Amino acid sequence: MAIILRLDRMMADRKMSLNELSDKVGISNVNLSNLKTGKVKAIRFSTLEAICDVLDCQPGDILEYERDEK
Repeated sequence: MAIILRLDRMMADRKMSLNELSDKVGISNVNLSNLKTGKVKAIRFSTLEAICDVLDCQPGDILEYERDEK
């Protein structure tokens, strides 16, 4: 099972840079970059809520579940 992060797609749709989103959400560029590239194992609901608020989206627009092939 895999959770895929689509933050890069939402940022592109909103024409928002990593620096701009980082400033508005209040987390570091490094942490946001790790989130964007899928190098994280967890995300706080408060961070997800802040990202959704800034990008005007739903968590399902950012997170996607992909079933493992068996």
